[in-house]
Amino acid sequence: MTGQILDDAHGPGAVALPPASTFNRLVHALADPMELPGRPARTATTPARPFTATVALRPGEMVQVDTTRLDVMVVAADGRPMRPELTIAVDVATRSILAAVLCEEGTKAVDAALLLAEMAVPHPLRPTWPAALAIAHANLPYQRLLALDQRLEHAAARPVVVPETIVVDRGAVFISHAFLAACETLGTSVQPAPPRTPTAKGSVERTFGAINTLLLQHIAGYTGSNPTRRGPRTDAEARFTLPQLQDLLDEWITVCWHNHPHEALRHPVLPKTALTPNEMWGALLGITGYVPLTLTRADWLELLPVRWNAVTDRGIRIDHRTYDHPCLNAHRGQPSPTASRRGRWEIHTHPHDLRQIWIRLPDGHLHEIPWIHRDHVHQPFNDRVWRHIQTALARRADRDRHEADLADALDRLLRQARPATSAVPPQTPSQRLPATDTAAPATKPDTTGGHASARPAEQDGGDSLQAAAQAGHRGQDSEPHDEGAPHAGAFVLYDAQSEADQW
Repeated sequence: MTGQILDDAHGPGAVALPPASTFNRLVHALADPMELPGRPARTATTPARPFTATVALRPGEMVQVDTTRLDVMVVAADGRPMRPELTIAVDVATRSILAAVLCEEGTKAVDAALLLAEMAVPHPLRPTWPAALAIAHANLPYQRLLALDQRLEHAAARPVVVPETIVVDRGAVFISHAFLAACETLGTSVQPAPPRTPTAKGSVERTFGAINTLLLQHIAGYTGSNPTRRGPRTDAEARFTLPQLQDLLDEWITVCWHNHPHEALRHPVLPKTALTPNEMWGALLGITGYVPLTLTRADWLELLPVRWNAVTDRGIRIDHRTYDHPCLNAHRGQPSPTASRRGRWEIHTHPHDLRQIWIRLPDGHLHEIPWIHRDHVHQPFNDRVWRHIQTALARRADRDRHEADLADALDRLLRQARPATSAVPPQTPSQRLPATDTAAPATKPDTTGGHASARPAEQDGGDSLQAAAQAGHRGQDSEPHDEGAPHAGAFVLYDAQSEADQW
C-alpha cells in the first residue's frame, strides 16, 4: 500500500522503498517510540513504558477478556485432579465480571464466543440461591428496568452489558475465525492488545489476582502461585468437581464481587466514596440507558463454529460419523448456493456435543441434523473422547458396522465415567479412566476395586472397552459414599447465620 501511494504521488518507480526488514523496523519505531531503530533488545534494567490507565465512561464501552489457569485443583470427569482454565469478561467502566466460564483444559473458540452471549443477557437466579440475590433487591432502578426487559424478573443481581469493544490478547482462541465471526454477529469490535504490554488489560489481570486471593485460597486444593505457597500433596486435597466450582464461582461473583466496594469506582458527586460494581452500573444507567438484547436459539446457533461439507446420498460425513435427516432429501448430491465454497454446505458444530450438527439450507435457516446413532449415545461427548475411541477400537468390518461399533464403545465408556461425575476423592494413576486421554491405551477391569486399572489391553479394543464398562457398573453399585465430599448437585456459599442456628 505504501508503494502504491508513492507511485500515485510521484510517479511509478520515482521513490524506492527500503528492504522489508528495514521498512518493518521503521514502522515499529513509529508505532512504539521505545522501539528505536538499531536499539538493542530491552533488558530488566530498561525503564518501564509510560502507563496510562484505561478510561471508560459507559457500560460496555470497553470489555477486557482473557483466559488463565486457576491456582486450584479440581476433580475432572475421569476422576483425576487437574487445574481448570477460567475465561472472564470484565467491564472497565463498572469493574463488573460480566461472564465467567470454567473449562477442564484447552479453552476453545466456542467457549469464548458463547461468553459474548452470556454477558449480553440477564443471568437467571438459580434455584439454590437465596432470594436476596435477585436483581429486585439490588440497589438498581428495578421497576424501570423491568418495564424494558421482562427477563429481569427472575434474574440475579448482576449487570447486563452489550459490549461495544472487546480487548483481547493475541491468543489463538481470541483471534480465531469463530470468535471474530461471533463478535461481528453481535456488532462488537475486537481490539487486540499490543504485544508485550500486559498493562493494556490491567483490569482483567487484576481481577484474576483478586479471584485467587479472595476466593480460591479458601478452597480445598489451592495450589498457590508457586511451590512455596502450596502443601506437599495438593492434588490429593481436590474435592470439588468442575460444575461445583462453577456454581461456587458464579455465586461468589453475585454475592461478593458485585457488592464489594472498588477503590477505582468513584462517582463525581461522591468522589470520596468507593462504589460497588452494581452501584456504578446503576449510576451509569441513568446516563446511558439500557437497551435489551434478545438472543434466540437461532442467534445462539450463529455463534457456533462453522465448517463446510458436502451433502451426499447417505447424508453428511464428518470424522467417521454420519449425520442424516429427511430434510436433506431434496439436496443430496446437490451443490450449495455458495459458489465460493466449491459446492459445499455451511455446517455449524458444537465442539462439546457432537451428537448433532446444524446445516444452513437455501431457506436461510439452520436445521438440526442428528447423528444416526444419537439415540444410542445419551450423553454429550467432545472430539477428544471420540478420537480416543477411534484409537482404542480397531476397524474390523465395513464402514457402517465400524461406526456402529464406535457408537457402542462410546456409550459404554461414557457410562463407565458417569460415577466419576460426582465429587469423589481423586483416584490414583492406576485408577483413572481413559476416556479423556488420547494417548492412553485401552484398559482392562480391576475386579477388586471396581475401576479400570493400567494393565495394557489386548488387540481387540472392543472387548477391553466392554470389560471396562462392566467394571464401571460394578464400581457404581459397590463404591462407598464419601460423606465428607460435597454433593454432586448445586453448591451454595457458607451461610454463617444458618450455621449459628444449628449450634
